[in-house]
Amino acid sequence: MTESFSYRHLHYFWVVAKEGGMARAAEKLGIAVQTVSAQVRALERELGHALLKPAGRGLVLTEAGQAALLQADQIFALGEQLPGRVRDAVSAPVVRLSVGISDGLAKLLVRSLMEPVMDTPNLRLICQVDEFADLLGDLALHRLDVVLADRPAPPNPNIRLYRHPLGQSPLVWFAPPQWLAAAQDGFPHSLARVPVLLPSAHAAARGRIDHWFERQGIRPLLVGEFEDSALLKTFGAAGMGVFPAAARVQDDLTQRYGVQPVGECDGVAEHFYAIGTEKRVHHPLVQRLLPLQA
Repeated sequence: MTESFSYRHLHYFWVVAKEGGMARAAEKLGIAVQTVSAQVRALERELGHALLKPAGRGLVLTEAGQAALLQADQIFALGEQLPGRVRDAVSAPVVRLSVGISDGLAKLLVRSLMEPVMDTPNLRLICQVDEFADLLGDLALHRLDVVLADRPAPPNPNIRLYRHPLGQSPLVWFAPPQWLAAAQDGFPHSLARVPVLLPSAHAAARGRIDHWFERQGIRPLLVGEFEDSALLKTFGAAGMGVFPAAARVQDDLTQRYGVQPVGECDGVAEHFYAIGTEKRVHHPLVQRLLPLQA
């Protein structure tokens, strides 16, 4: 990279790549198309590689352009955080923690997993619930400090992410009062006769639950599947059926929802992970989330 490299040129290229063309980028930036084109060509000269090439009536990224866009995404994502960081620096000391929460992770568990940091003075906790893959993208762009999930990150040659196990909890079946006696009668085979609610395939534990049913020779009376664990528990507590949940939140379930444990889902556990961009964690609050042996 030459000493004359310009972040303004990079910004114009970034907008072109995001908008999908010179004309749309010029409209968004409020400048002439010729100006945008000249700025992008200047960036290409500075980098020594073509970043865009014609495709039909539009433009597409070259391999060099794809690499430049990945870096530009990270640079401008950090830039978006600058005003907030400056405000934090001149105001009362704030300890900021941005956490991504996988939609497959039971929400009652999140508060339990976050317990080690909740007494931090001046904590500013930002929680984002989203699909697992989208959270990993935000983590790679440093928009999140850590992602809490029920599964480790899959291998990706373009993004180096590290899993930090937080533990596991056996799964237990719970029933609302109107189904408790029927569910306890001949458990677990009673699950073929009483209505059953399950998490959808978004939850990593779903596959393990399905295998447990196969091992038991049980075809459950399935009446509902839920991506959102809180909805599953709400409908179960309202009398729709029995459902599995981590034993770790049994006290919360019985007190808040009025359901009672029926029996264990033997051999099946829900696993918890903190996923970050560092093998050796440096963020002090993320360090506190991890077990000592991690």
